[in-house]
Amino acid sequence: MCGEHRHEPRPVHVSAQLIYLMSIANIQTTCPYCGVGCGIIVNQTPDGAYQIRGDKTHPANFGKLCSKGSALAETIDHAGRLAQPTLFGKTVDWETALNRVARQFADTIEQYGPDAVAFYVSGQLLTEDYYVANKLMKGFIGSGNIDTNSRLCMASSVAGHKRAFGSDTVPGDYTDLELADLVILVGSNTAWCHPVIYQRIVKANKANPKRRLIVLDPRRTATCDSADLHLAIQPGTDAIFFNGLLTYLRQQGCMDQGFVNSHTQGLDEALHQANWSSPDIATVAQRCGLTPQAVEQCFRWFAETDKTVTLYSQGVNQTSSGTDKVNAIINCHLLTGRIGKPGMGPFSITGQPNAMGGREVGALANQLAAHLEFGDPSHYQLLSRFWRTDRLAQQPGLKAVDLFHAVESGQIKAIWIMATNPAVSLPDNQQVRRALVQCQQVVVSDCVPNDTTQYADVLLPTYAWAEKEGTVTNSERRISRQQAFLNPPDGARADWWIISQVAQRMGYAGFDYASPAQIFREYAELTATQNNGSRDLDLGGLADLTDDAYRRMQPVQWPVRHVGENTARLFGDGAFYTDNQRARFIAVAPRSPAMPLNPSYPWVLNTGRVRDHWHTMTRTGRSPRLCAHTTEPYAEIHPQDATQLNLGAHDLIKVESRWGKVVVRAQISDTQQPGAVFVPMHWNDQFAAQACISAVVNPATDPVSGQPEFKHTPVKLSRYPVAWQGFLLSREPVEIPNLPYWSRAQRQGVWHYELAGDHSMEDWTAFARALLCSQDPAQWSELLDTAGQQYRAARFVDDQLIASLFIATRNALPARDWLVGLFSQSKLDKTQRTRILAGSPGHDQEDAGPIVCACFNVGRHVLRKAIREQQLDTPEAIGEKLNAGTNCGSCVPELRGLIEEANRVLPA
Repeated sequence: MCGEHRHEPRPVHVSAQLIYLMSIANIQTTCPYCGVGCGIIVNQTPDGAYQIRGDKTHPANFGKLCSKGSALAETIDHAGRLAQPTLFGKTVDWETALNRVARQFADTIEQYGPDAVAFYVSGQLLTEDYYVANKLMKGFIGSGNIDTNSRLCMASSVAGHKRAFGSDTVPGDYTDLELADLVILVGSNTAWCHPVIYQRIVKANKANPKRRLIVLDPRRTATCDSADLHLAIQPGTDAIFFNGLLTYLRQQGCMDQGFVNSHTQGLDEALHQANWSSPDIATVAQRCGLTPQAVEQCFRWFAETDKTVTLYSQGVNQTSSGTDKVNAIINCHLLTGRIGKPGMGPFSITGQPNAMGGREVGALANQLAAHLEFGDPSHYQLLSRFWRTDRLAQQPGLKAVDLFHAVESGQIKAIWIMATNPAVSLPDNQQVRRALVQCQQVVVSDCVPNDTTQYADVLLPTYAWAEKEGTVTNSERRISRQQAFLNPPDGARADWWIISQVAQRMGYAGFDYASPAQIFREYAELTATQNNGSRDLDLGGLADLTDDAYRRMQPVQWPVRHVGENTARLFGDGAFYTDNQRARFIAVAPRSPAMPLNPSYPWVLNTGRVRDHWHTMTRTGRSPRLCAHTTEPYAEIHPQDATQLNLGAHDLIKVESRWGKVVVRAQISDTQQPGAVFVPMHWNDQFAAQACISAVVNPATDPVSGQPEFKHTPVKLSRYPVAWQGFLLSREPVEIPNLPYWSRAQRQGVWHYELAGDHSMEDWTAFARALLCSQDPAQWSELLDTAGQQYRAARFVDDQLIASLFIATRNALPARDWLVGLFSQSKLDKTQRTRILAGSPGHDQEDAGPIVCACFNVGRHVLRKAIREQQLDTPEAIGEKLNAGTNCGSCVPELRGLIEEANRVLPA
């Protein structure tokens, strides 16, 4: 029976879970990607495959999924998983590993004190995992040194909420985005980063033609496709813009006098600062790089539209003045009284599936737990009594960037990293890697190898998403269950169990948990203790859930003070969580980015996500479908800058700052502003040679929130000259030699490598056969064009294509996608085989082209042909014929672009 041949005893509930999982039918769980928190349904087919679809009953998505969620079944197998604990690279049993961690942390604390150790945790943890980790560090070790990678994405929103509301409270819910008559998206490529939410907005727009959508973003992203107004604001000027809006609203008499007088404080100071920085539309337009007409239109629409929601994300948060920008937005909603009511309010949309859950339990270094705060004696006493500890941390710990600087300086001598990849994700990542190299004790718990696991002294294998039991909280404060449906590798363990075992081995009581349900009940009880409405986070109505009720728990928004309660909005009554229950206007003095441009570094670097990838690709990089849309790292620059750099399409470009450099593919587009460059955040040493953009990002942080400035780093750009470029397709992974550029992507049945070298190769045949470990000439077809300086080769075994290699010195390379498609076939016919070295199909063979719609695997050539031959003139018409764009909708802007392209080439 499953689970009986274990090396170590496991909690009874885990074995029961494994027995239960032998039959999978209609398991309700939650998507592990962004903060939308989509519900999904999992079923298992008779042949053992898993089918994943959206949960039509879940209030976050009503059955819709984005391309990433739709492809989850491609990412859950055990291939490449961490399966046994290791100590200095050697496999050990769990008893040895846990004892080692406990002993090293205890010895370090005894010798150097509790602040010599730290945890760095993640929004990929479940709330129950988070709770136990925070309890151990703050409650019993006695240090505040636990911080989460949510520091990199949501800390400025947390700080802004607390300054304005007295609590980290998101006032509204997703239905407000549909009820609003005006939605303003600020610093958010919602169409790609939160596609399900974006499609809810677009659907509401179609249902109500009077609705308007405004996008504030330096880039013309896919989100602008449905916008009534796009304001391509200069990077870093958001506070100037919203100070200007505040001034305009006051001048136009748009203040809700009753609300402001009864429920707020600090308006005069806020208006004084706003008038100083942004006195009129002309000043705002000049400082933000906009036309006065566009600014006036946006301000007027806001002024005349009561039901307005301002949704913002990383473009606001990830700056060295992110907290001020958050408060500048909130100020405008407080002035007009547009908060806590249907269809209105500021709305922070989170980036991770449980970033909100981590904020709730206190996993940020400057929080205690359950929205209890450092510096409040009553909170300190409450938590000490509840946890029955006399060791509770008395002051905040170090925030993420400072924490890793303390590791490098030797102040922190032992660190435990859980479910995150800071060697890739933190700014100035070479500093992080130096810190981990010299740290006396590095513990990493994760489910797959990554750039960070290589630094672990102790490596602990954990459950992955499909194997976990617990809860997550999405951007609208909605708690959803995550339920396991896949048996874990035999040697993996749950995060909460690992942490609890270490705590018990360190001699701490209160960690003898038997299940996530038990942990959740304790956490819920804590939120309700001595609350009585004094704190926003209250789960008292869930504190007595039985194990069965916990398993069946339906999505619910907190506070849940009583059984059956759901709270869609807060602050509608004008009562806030400040000392006097009044919201605070914050006087915002706009500041320039911490690192100004200069003659040596004259371009602005901006980083972010692409449509089909996630974080550091440890999950999406396993999906052939998701890798098909964007196969390699790139830098997007304006044509004007490309001309200045003598840069052509498909050239390589070096992006360099004071902190590091990357070499990536140039992508030339007028969607980017001149003087700015965008590079995706996802690629790392597992997937490319020199593409980890966090090596380039400056380490400046917001002085209030500690959030890094990912959106503004001064860089210099240059064309990266190479002697040759090429690509390799291989059924088996290949060890790439030391090349200045390579990237890899997992496609359907094949590994896709892009290659470039800076030295000419004397013998391409020898290079190819060494690379692919085959010296049998009978297996090879080759073409060497010395005049054209090209080499092409294909390797076959029994009429099956095993690998192909294409090299050129002038970038005269064929398209990849038709060749990739050949690897899905067990045998090739004669025509296909003869066309391989040509790199293109014959007249009777179809090339679908690069993937546009990942949900339904529809290629560009197929779409162009259908648009042309069937005269499809809308994305909806394309959807009816080919399904493209009908699931998550994130490809709709590309579909519209293909329609416009077809219209341009039609004869007059």
